[in-house]
Amino acid sequence: MKEIKFAENLRLLRRSAGMTQRELAQSVGVDQRTVSAWEKGVCEPSFSLLSRLCEIFDETFDGILT
Repeated sequence: MKEIKFAENLRLLRRSAGMTQRELAQSVGVDQRTVSAWEKGVCEPSFSLLSRLCEIFDETFDGILT
């Protein structure tokens, strides 16, 4: 079974896109603190928000989660 590395992957994708946490938060309609919590592994986004993140970063679910 693959280890889920969502928090790490999200941080890398966001930084490589040159986005701040605040910019990403505005893109998906959440608070900056929520993006911070995702990147710290405190919580994970809902399926619909995860889908939106995949669209923003042109990434697959598998690619963003593992």
